[in-house]
Amino acid sequence: MPSCWKCRQKPGLLSSGFKPIWVTLSMMWLLATHSVNSKTAVSKNQVVQKEAQFDVTYNDTVTSENQTIYAFNHTVSRNKTEGIRVSVELLSEDPKSPILFVVRQKQADLSFQVPLILRGPSWRKYQYTEVARTLCQLPTQVPSEIQFFYVDTSTLSNAGISYQLRVSRVDSFTLQTNKKFSFNATPSQPQFFKYVFPEGVDTVIVKVNSSVNFPCSVMSIQDIQCPVYDLENNVAFIGMYQTMTTTAAITVQKKDFPSNSFYVVVVVKTEDEACGGPLKLSPLVPDRLYDPGNRSKPLEVVVSPAIDSYAMGMWTCLGIFLFVPSCCGCACVIYTCVKKKEGPLNPGETSPTETERSPESVGRSRQEACSLVEEYDFDTLPDIESDQNIVRTKRYLCVSDLAKADNTVLSKQYQIYFWNIATIAVFYALPVIQLVITYQTVFNKTGNQDICYYNFLCAHPLGPVSSFNNILSNLGYVMLGLLFLVIVLMRDIMHLRNDSNALECGIPKYSGLFYAMGTALMMEGVLSACYHVCPNHTNFQFDTAFMYMIAGLCMLKLYQKRHPDICASAYTAYACLATVIFFSTVGMVFGKGNTVFWIVFSVIHILATMLLSIQLYYMGCWSLDSGSLRRMLYVIYTDCIRQCSGPMYIDRMVLLVIGNIVNWSLAAYGLIKKPNNFASYLLVIAICNLLLYFAFYIIMKLRSGERIKCLALVCILFTAVIWGFALFFFFQGLSNWKKTPAESREHNRECILLSFFDDHDIWHFLSSIAMFGSFLVLLTMDDDLDSVQRNKIIVF
Repeated sequence: MPSCWKCRQKPGLLSSGFKPIWVTLSMMWLLATHSVNSKTAVSKNQVVQKEAQFDVTYNDTVTSENQTIYAFNHTVSRNKTEGIRVSVELLSEDPKSPILFVVRQKQADLSFQVPLILRGPSWRKYQYTEVARTLCQLPTQVPSEIQFFYVDTSTLSNAGISYQLRVSRVDSFTLQTNKKFSFNATPSQPQFFKYVFPEGVDTVIVKVNSSVNFPCSVMSIQDIQCPVYDLENNVAFIGMYQTMTTTAAITVQKKDFPSNSFYVVVVVKTEDEACGGPLKLSPLVPDRLYDPGNRSKPLEVVVSPAIDSYAMGMWTCLGIFLFVPSCCGCACVIYTCVKKKEGPLNPGETSPTETERSPESVGRSRQEACSLVEEYDFDTLPDIESDQNIVRTKRYLCVSDLAKADNTVLSKQYQIYFWNIATIAVFYALPVIQLVITYQTVFNKTGNQDICYYNFLCAHPLGPVSSFNNILSNLGYVMLGLLFLVIVLMRDIMHLRNDSNALECGIPKYSGLFYAMGTALMMEGVLSACYHVCPNHTNFQFDTAFMYMIAGLCMLKLYQKRHPDICASAYTAYACLATVIFFSTVGMVFGKGNTVFWIVFSVIHILATMLLSIQLYYMGCWSLDSGSLRRMLYVIYTDCIRQCSGPMYIDRMVLLVIGNIVNWSLAAYGLIKKPNNFASYLLVIAICNLLLYFAFYIIMKLRSGERIKCLALVCILFTAVIWGFALFFFFQGLSNWKKTPAESREHNRECILLSFFDDHDIWHFLSSIAMFGSFLVLLTMDDDLDSVQRNKIIVF
């Protein structure tokens, strides 16, 4: 005890060599015992080497005391790559220890155990008793040589474990261009094949298809190197990869592979959650080995050359959007010449349409509607010309009643729409561009092609951009938006130079909203291109933000035509649009299946609809304050209960009732269904309201005895047809980020135009033209009133 106590208290004694004699004797005894046991183990462990042959099945038994080495040799040629596959099946049931197989090659070693234990994403462990692996083969530098490789088997089990070993050559290990090859794969039996770029081919598309959705699998493109990462837990380490159910496609460029060749690796996953499959409902037991079941998947792979030259697609896109502006420019020049030839009317002159139309066909002429004064129309006060709140109480209003503000002041106020949206565009677009560049960089660096929801069967890369065609097709929005700005500017110049009756005739020509609409169309093209750099759930709001802007600006422009003095200011309008975008962002992040969010949004939607309806019905003469509810109840009592009188403004009431029914129905649909794509749901609300108001405007215009000129009518019919074709291509649904990436790829389709553009690209082409046509409709639909005095133009 004293000696031991001293050793613990003073460890320096041991290190300096002062040890008790019994410690030295104990160490000598341990060394001697270990030497004897080692000699005994070596003498018991027998190593047997066999000269083995390809395509021969070997049934053997291995224990901790014997080890078998299978020696193979084969001829390797510089111009031919031969695949070799090692297949092992465990014959013994419930072995106490696994068998370790080590394949020693010239280039690299491969080791695996049987039974093979694979862990899934849910951390469940699955046991496989059949394992097959393909050996990687690096090209040789000599014309031909004989190479040896060895398969070593060993175990720590004292009891014998029986197994079956077979080494065979792989047919069609090197894939041929445009030639399909079929095979099967399981989680423990992955497959990979080699492809060599032929002369003259710089880009290929690798397609892997399956006749069944599940089990979920992964397709990977890897450079020629050893080892090949062909298991679920390492397949994402290098190269490019995609999860798949029935379809996977990756475009591969020759410049990315120095050896002018690559491996196509297919791995079947142990579980299906990554592909949208069902979740495991059984309890998770840490040490339990789960039965994997039958997870064999039939697959076929084909490598096809992809289009290398983008010149035809690019020139076609540029040609379309140079031809359309040229035609529109010629039409505008002709229209301007005709307008100049007709010349303006004098202030007191009547429009030809006024003399040719009978009062009976109209019901009430403009003169009767706007000039006939009855005692119930409005109170005759001396300040009626200055107090517009009193003017707005007339049963029949004319544009002259709502166009009393100074023309110069009002024009500058509406110009704020343009300058504000230009500022918003800059501050909105720059962070978006930075973000999508980051997305594309991560996509390229990690090789994870599940990040972006492309149509992979028609995705043409250019430089770092993975789907250049989807970006190029947005060029139409920018060019046609710019053309619309030029047309509006031309009309402004013509209006200033030639229209001497501008202050008394026609709809007031305030172009600020038109300039804002053209800018919004250009920005829609920019942001849609940004979205298509890497389309996914988180950046879809970029694609829809300026769609809300366009829909809102179009409705404001329709309202401003007949209500120039009381149209919303730019600050109020953009504040409301900012609120919409705020809800879009919140809905995209938190709205999926969130009942509380949908209740709050539906209530806000209904209340906003009601408040806007009251504002529109009373022409802005109704204010929201503490007495609003009392006044509302009083009106209901006096007009609906006491007198049972109908609404004073029947046309507006019909519009607002239908509008409330539509919006309440949309709110109920959202609350019940809770659609995952909240941004599109908001866009549907905006489009429905725009179409409803546009239809009301056209109907009321015709009811008021006005007519639609030939140019506007052609624009309406042309735009309607183009919208029909555009929506057809839009609803083809080539991808869907509401699903998993693997499920989204089930909707991928081949290019349909010039082997370069897909259905969604055609949607971009047609929708940009349709939006441009819609803007022209708004621009020209009231040209028939240019020579009509404003006190004869009905407000509705």
